[in-house]
Amino acid sequence: MVKRKNLIDWILQNRVVSHLIFWVLVFISLPILAALNDGSIKKTILSSLSFLPAQLSASYLLVYYQVPKLLFKKKYLQFGLSLLLSTYLFLVLSKLLGMNLTRIFAPKYFEEESLIEIISDPFHLAVVHFPSVYVFVFLMFMIKVFKDRFEERHQLEVLQKEKANTELKFLKAQINPHFLFNTLNNLYSLTLEESSEKASEVVLKLSDMLDYMLYRCKDAEVPLKNEITFIQDYIDLESLRYGSKLTLSFTHHLHDPNVMIAPLILISFIENAFKHGASNTLNDSIITIELTTNQDQLCFKVFNTLPSSEQNNRDNESNSGIGFSNSERQLELNYTNNYYLKSIKTDKDFQVILTINLQ
Repeated sequence: MVKRKNLIDWILQNRVVSHLIFWVLVFISLPILAALNDGSIKKTILSSLSFLPAQLSASYLLVYYQVPKLLFKKKYLQFGLSLLLSTYLFLVLSKLLGMNLTRIFAPKYFEEESLIEIISDPFHLAVVHFPSVYVFVFLMFMIKVFKDRFEERHQLEVLQKEKANTELKFLKAQINPHFLFNTLNNLYSLTLEESSEKASEVVLKLSDMLDYMLYRCKDAEVPLKNEITFIQDYIDLESLRYGSKLTLSFTHHLHDPNVMIAPLILISFIENAFKHGASNTLNDSIITIELTTNQDQLCFKVFNTLPSSEQNNRDNESNSGIGFSNSERQLELNYTNNYYLKSIKTDKDFQVILTINLQ
């Protein structure tokens, strides 16, 4: 099956081979039809030979010159005159070739006509020879149009996919330094306040998290259980930093821990909750994180209280940041029209509700 597909792709990509196959099929189609209808195969082959030079010339002239160089460039008068003149000449050519081939190879069917008689009878040329020549010309033209349209669409899809992948890589590259900067600040605070044993535990967790971010989430999707482990490590680090100042709850109920999800989609919403909730206040703060899944949908909620200072209200007017905006953009790239994101902000708290269609 793979070899057959590769052969078809090779034929389609090789212009000479694909054109040769097309004209061989054109040439043998009429004799086959004649044989099926008890017609004269010899006469039909001669007829095919007489039409073939005109078919070839008319096809390539129309497809590669008249349409792209005249019609598409809005040279309508030149296109019309060129098409009429070339059609007339090719029909005369097919008539002359047919007459001479018949005289040589099938004399009993030969009917002699002078060049003047052929030229002066455009009605006969149009009725008898035009369909035989130009049916295949227009068939080739239609195939070329569909092929070009398919290639343009395929190229556009490839470019869009490459653009999306490039943008996703850029967004992930933004997440890593941003996250690392915040976590290193946390680690610095711990080294000043906690024992070396606690600091070494933090370094180990940070090492695991960076290993996950840099090496274990390169695929388009990862098991949700891996993301949960990553989130839990992050929460543990932040909990060590804030201690009793923070009341934190992280609950998750999964129908299948191996359900696949785009990596690093959820963490930025949690980062934002710490950044805009716990880190900007000396008072008790609350962060609640809920993650549930069923066969069809993932539901993720993050709630955090907000400090009441005027400075924080100015800083967090939209509760936005690099992490939050990146997550929104990654959702758009990974789950276009398959997710719902809502934020609810009051003077005292902020909540994010995200649902993703898993099917």
